[in-house]
Amino acid sequence: MQIVTWLQSTLTFTWLHTTLSLIALFSGFVVMRDLLKSAAPDAWTTTFLVSSIATSATGFGFPFTKFLPSHGVGVIALVVLTLALIAAYGFGNRGAWRPVYAVSLVVAQFFNVFVAIAQAFAKVPELRALAPTQSEPPFAIAEGVALLLFVALAIAAARLYRYQPMTAKAA
Repeated sequence: MQIVTWLQSTLTFTWLHTTLSLIALFSGFVVMRDLLKSAAPDAWTTTFLVSSIATSATGFGFPFTKFLPSHGVGVIALVVLTLALIAAYGFGNRGAWRPVYAVSLVVAQFFNVFVAIAQAFAKVPELRALAPTQSEPPFAIAEGVALLLFVALAIAAARLYRYQPMTAKAA
């Protein structure tokens, strides 16, 4: 009976983690578009931040016996997301914090995509056949192309994101 309960809770936790990951991935692409348009942060940005933080944090909830590369990605993603929060809420996206915010969001989305590619190669039979150990060229090419696209996106976001919240005028 305990095994069934454990399996059900593990499946529920996996479903929750996967759902959060998909929400972060989808909302992240909307946020990337908005960054390039200098749009004000909105509900999509909040959804992206909350779901990205939650998916990185829940990644540590799976059973493990040693620190894995996925945990390293989770730690780095949480640091990057913290930078985005500090830039937005601590410094109001002003001055040098504006590109820090934009690039932090792009890097956080890159990590979401990086993990999605790794999961696709691990779970989709056709992709797994191409790169069973994820050290083969098809996997490296997919991750490399993603990296190049996100480097370009980070540069563009740092240059183009110009949204600055209105400030109250001194009396």
